[in-house]
Amino acid sequence: MEKLTRSEIKPLAEYERERAGFRSRIIALKSHRRIEVGDLITLVFENRETVRFQIQEMMRVERIQDEGKVREELETYNALIPDAGELSATLFIEITDADRIKETLDRLMGIDQAGRLWLELGGERCAALFEAGHSNEEKLSAVHYLRFRLTPEQQRRLA
Repeated sequence: MEKLTRSEIKPLAEYERERAGFRSRIIALKSHRRIEVGDLITLVFENRETVRFQIQEMMRVERIQDEGKVREELETYNALIPDAGELSATLFIEITDADRIKETLDRLMGIDQAGRLWLELGGERCAALFEAGHSNEEKLSAVHYLRFRLTPEQQRRLA
């Protein structure tokens, strides 16, 4: 999938004017790209539009207007756009009870290790490849970015 270019990212003032409609479209799009895995984990499969929304929202929240910072956001979030033969997803560990956050994350330690999470397509597993830096031996993040590299046969089955 083609990466986003700078020309596709709207200046802050222009985005503010268009935000309500764009946000509504993305919410509808994400509803079809969201999969709940049990009662704690949700995967949202990314594409160019979901990533563009994340960039625009980050710029909005952080009031980013400096061209260098915009390009940094673009570079960072473009990594979420899947390459050919891949699926890309954001994994959310959704804990609603604030008193149980640490306990729950501790229980899920290691979820990002090879072979712990996969897609199954026609009886064939495709392991999740987690982006580094979202956990260590002592701490697990509640948000992870991952990829699934599909074989041609898995791509055919998914289609």
